[in-house]
Amino acid sequence: MTSAKKKKIATWIIVPLMFFIFLWDIASVVLGNIYTSRVPISPESFDGTHTDRIHFLNTANSDAILLESDGHFALIDSGEGSFNPRRKGKYQGFEQVVIDYIKKVAVDAQGNAHLDFILGTHDHYDHIGCFHAILQDTEILVDKAYFKPYDPAVEKKIDERWGLADVYTQIMDDLQKRNIPCVQQLPDDPFAFGAFTLQFYNTVTPPELYGQGENAASVGVKVTKGERSAFLAADITRTTGLTKLLEDKIGNVDVLKIGHHGYYGSGSFSWLRKLDPEIAVVTNRLGKIYPNEKWMLIIWARLPIFATAENDGVIVSFDDDGSLTLTNHIHGGAQ
Repeated sequence: MTSAKKKKIATWIIVPLMFFIFLWDIASVVLGNIYTSRVPISPESFDGTHTDRIHFLNTANSDAILLESDGHFALIDSGEGSFNPRRKGKYQGFEQVVIDYIKKVAVDAQGNAHLDFILGTHDHYDHIGCFHAILQDTEILVDKAYFKPYDPAVEKKIDERWGLADVYTQIMDDLQKRNIPCVQQLPDDPFAFGAFTLQFYNTVTPPELYGQGENAASVGVKVTKGERSAFLAADITRTTGLTKLLEDKIGNVDVLKIGHHGYYGSGSFSWLRKLDPEIAVVTNRLGKIYPNEKWMLIIWARLPIFATAENDGVIVSFDDDGSLTLTNHIHGGAQ
């Protein structure tokens, strides 16, 4: 077969395939807009109407999630800071954004910014990078911290360039200087947090996932109030094998924080079928969700997806009547 004929055959295959992908992507965007339009969302007023809430902060494609229930607050991950070892150029992190939000929202009866606990789900900088700045700020009271011990056996080769051990060690030093106790043997059993019940998953990284990368160490958090629940999936992915290990244990949820920002391998058909969420939140821009993940989430699972970047943050409130209320623009509204 001549070279010209090979090129012609390749063209016949590639062009229709690209056209099909283009149409499929347009279909997912159209359907996604239809699904989200069916779920009411309004600007957050911070008027005290809702007291049991999950605040998904807008820290671009990084995680910073504030839990609030009955006057108690906790921070799950902290957003990406300004000194990510993975970035070669200068980058403006989200330290001040997260600190300002904590001081405006996570305020106790005495008027202090007060976190019952902080949790680092795993040691990637886009999840724990702002903890150093938060712990340096003595105006923010922190009762305790949850961090699994850093384990280099979990890492992939690429993780070695990302300074995981240094970032983890710095946070441990910060906690010690503040005399904040650090719980490294995370509880497996559910525990009360205000009106919420919280449960940690993947509290000990399974040995069979060693070498799969730091995402395999991700701690997921199930948040429950009455018959309603949410699962905060950190960077839990199918590519590490973690979704398969956890999906039968978690059960059905109403809200899913999409794992790994919607990047490749962030979910699976089995994962979505068994968790069966009604609403999804992604800590990213919708356009950055990988196409195959977006098609699975929207076309197959028919999920309305609310992106923290486009919405300038999203709050999901668990109301006493069993309903869920969604609000957005939480940074501009927090006065």
